[in-house]
Amino acid sequence: MSSHNDGSDNFSSTRRRLLKGLAALPAAPLLSSTALFSTSAFAQAPATSAINTTGLAVTDTEVTVGILHSVTGTMAISETGSVQAEKLAIEQINAMGGVLGRKIKFIQEDGASDWPTFAEKAKKLLVNDKVAAVMGCWTSASRKAVLPVFEQYNGMLYYPTFYEGLEQSKNVIYTGQEATQQILAGLDWVNKTKGAKSFYLIGSDYIWPRTSMKIARKHIEAHLGGKVSGEEYFPLGHTQFNSVINKIKLTKPDVIYCAVVGGSNVAFYKQLKAAGIDLNKQTLLTISVTEDEIDGIGGDNIAGAYSCMKYFQSLDNPNNKDFVAAFKKMWGEKTVIGDVTQAAYLGPWLWKMTVEKAGSFDVDKIAEASAGIEFNKAPEGYVKIHPNHHLWSKTRVGQAQLDGQFKVVFETPELIEPDPFPKGYQ
Repeated sequence: MSSHNDGSDNFSSTRRRLLKGLAALPAAPLLSSTALFSTSAFAQAPATSAINTTGLAVTDTEVTVGILHSVTGTMAISETGSVQAEKLAIEQINAMGGVLGRKIKFIQEDGASDWPTFAEKAKKLLVNDKVAAVMGCWTSASRKAVLPVFEQYNGMLYYPTFYEGLEQSKNVIYTGQEATQQILAGLDWVNKTKGAKSFYLIGSDYIWPRTSMKIARKHIEAHLGGKVSGEEYFPLGHTQFNSVINKIKLTKPDVIYCAVVGGSNVAFYKQLKAAGIDLNKQTLLTISVTEDEIDGIGGDNIAGAYSCMKYFQSLDNPNNKDFVAAFKKMWGEKTVIGDVTQAAYLGPWLWKMTVEKAGSFDVDKIAEASAGIEFNKAPEGYVKIHPNHHLWSKTRVGQAQLDGQFKVVFETPELIEPDPFPKGYQ
């Protein structure tokens, strides 16, 4: 494998080209990074026949997993970080001795921001490559496309993105937030701290934003006594937002509530600023912009906006400091880390711990053993897998700064129990 000799400046410029919708990020080689955890001696590996009874890609020395994200197309701006985080976790796990005495090998496929492609690549990984697990997807559209494939061929998907909920599967571990952990807590916060009563809802046009806004509208109208001043959706990759920005200026909502995803964010926030909307005065709360997107938007175009996530790179805890240092060592000092990137990093670790608890790579045994798995070294602080295959985690609100980072202004005191099927919101 070639050495990483392009330097972080070149890496950063490559990323910025990607953020503008040009060529995809070239695959960066895996470096030897400082492991978050002390390297341990290889345990005596159990016999392959005992821990792999379903014909997965497991040998006496290796186990193969899949990585399935968009590294091309409009979603590459958001998904590149997930790939990087999963590769970092795999390298760290291998440095510790692997999983059940086996090093992790990965096969990476590109979903190319196209949902049928995701389904096709998922089938390849499960049927042809017989991977033991897949870390993948970002949009709910891609997850919905691959879910029947994972259920038909009994694969295990670790899905890292905050999403709308209303789903639960034996074949998926959801390492991001569901709606009650992000949407409801964030709306409660902005209502309480800003006295917000009127909201303008804007999102990309696919299942996650539409379902999220349906939940948000119900919460605003039924629980907060507020009103929705407007609601609009735009195709993925859309770049012309002047019409909706003019409507926002006319309606003067207390809050612009935003679920625009991918590369469209670059155009949206630049056009907001060009239209004279000062986000230090006009409250904007997004549930879709992380540090990864700001890398393309530019801190000066979004400073003052609020984002509701469970993780921000600026979190001040020992786990996160180690994680950020290892990530930057592997991928360059100028790289940034967003919410979904951190949730993607959890995937390989949670899979490793579940395999070791189950004493098997068999998917049925992993599905059964997942509930109660705890990860004390999570960069967000601590997570635990619920029996519904979602994670207990905190909700946080950050305010975007000029340097592209977020200042955390709110966090829930306790972990929020995941509730993917909240009563009254379906």
